[in-house]
Amino acid sequence: MDSLNLRKKVITEINLVPPDKLEELYNFIHYFRLGIEVSQPSLNKNMQFAGCWNDMSDEGFANFNEEIITRRQQAFLGRRRSDEASLD
Repeated sequence: MDSLNLRKKVITEINLVPPDKLEELYNFIHYFRLGIEVSQPSLNKNMQFAGCWNDMSDEGFANFNEEIITRRQQAFLGRRRSDEASLD
């Protein structure tokens, strides 16, 4: 369905809403639109970041991945020991 036709259908439905419910409908539409506007920049930033390693060589990525694994193991090694000691 094209945008113009869909817009006409939405307006037709709005015209059928009882007057005492218009404020509630307005608030729903207004905050729905604001939510869309707020989420758009965040999505765009995430998508820009998503492909940032495309130009990394396989060897560079493998080294990077190993570095992450090593750092995570080191970071959680101290936690694991202190957690085990508190169980005694």
